[in-house]
Amino acid sequence: MSTTESSKLPPFDPADPIGIDDLLSAEDLAIRGTVRDWAADRVLPHIAEWYENGELPGIRELARELGSLGALGMSLQGYGCAGATAVQYGLACLELEAADSGIRSLVSVQGSLAMYAIHRFGSEEQRRRWLPGMAAGEIIGCFGLTEPDHGSDPAGMRTFAKRDGGDWVLTGRKMWITNGSVAGVAVVWAQTDDGIRGFAVPTDTPGFSAPEIKHKWSLRASVTSELVLDEVRLPADAVLPGVTGLRGPLGCLSHARYGIVWGAMGAARASFEAAVEYARTREQFDRPIGGFQLTQAKLADMAVELHKGILLAHHLGRRMDAGRLRPEQVSFGKLNNVREAIDICRTSRTILGANGISLEYPVMRHATNLESVLTYEGTVEMHQLVLGKALTGLDAFR
Repeated sequence: MSTTESSKLPPFDPADPIGIDDLLSAEDLAIRGTVRDWAADRVLPHIAEWYENGELPGIRELARELGSLGALGMSLQGYGCAGATAVQYGLACLELEAADSGIRSLVSVQGSLAMYAIHRFGSEEQRRRWLPGMAAGEIIGCFGLTEPDHGSDPAGMRTFAKRDGGDWVLTGRKMWITNGSVAGVAVVWAQTDDGIRGFAVPTDTPGFSAPEIKHKWSLRASVTSELVLDEVRLPADAVLPGVTGLRGPLGCLSHARYGIVWGAMGAARASFEAAVEYARTREQFDRPIGGFQLTQAKLADMAVELHKGILLAHHLGRRMDAGRLRPEQVSFGKLNNVREAIDICRTSRTILGANGISLEYPVMRHATNLESVLTYEGTVEMHQLVLGKALTGLDAFR
């Protein structure tokens, strides 16, 4: 390439080295900027303290603010939801998780699990009752699938709903439930005589409780709870009429996993940016460590995996917007992006040295958060088996 031709090219952008922003519309960029600015103003100044204290104070206020941004149930249509594209929702997840995985989890569970379940499988009455308040952040939702003894095998769940006259009576326990103790409605999945069914459970119903889980070393700035259902009596219209069987909760999980594909890259980006800035300013042997070959090799490798992951997320988002995204492809994205994000965090930590373990920097916080993201909504092994079955046609789950 001649010097003249080279001079006509746009300048190299270290923040967007392969030009992914060229694929985004003005509206995409505006939404991304709005969420990034909100996170910078409302989360980043406080997140280290929240994480250290193991709390998310003001969660209800944060939920209302996220509702006013249109970030709750963002890609759903109607009922006060923003009706954004899948790519726009993904960009929001990336920016939220660049602040903290706990904030993105709040939004994902609210929108992609609880709201999505009601929107996709609920009755019109249920949609009108719950979704507008949830979209506004006035009602927080949670999603009860995982149990103390049943995580990767939800078909073995022990929570049971039995008919009693015209009512349903639910008994059981759910574990590791984001938003549980602050939720106004819980979407709970239970065995019935007719198969697995979902229920919209008002959390003020007698017999329902949600003790918060403490002593976590990951996702500390997130409300995580156990759900206890002690003969919770519900009217007949509490059941989600649109689905029976595991395809209901698994469909919701696939929708939520898509957000993780983007979100993990937000955690990776924040850690990478911290490493780059540190490498530019930290001096050893009389010069910045960013001038040493080994440090530059680390930064180059991290940049390649970070932006490959974002490009993969964008591709999957376009497929979702076209109605062509398969669950196996979501597994592909979650498996790759979370795994690479953790590696980027760990490598960033080596560049920061001892400072990498300090909450003054975001790296260790993101790394420990991603240890949870790695296994929730499908462990590494489960996604490997999903892909293995798709590649060979042979089921190795059992």
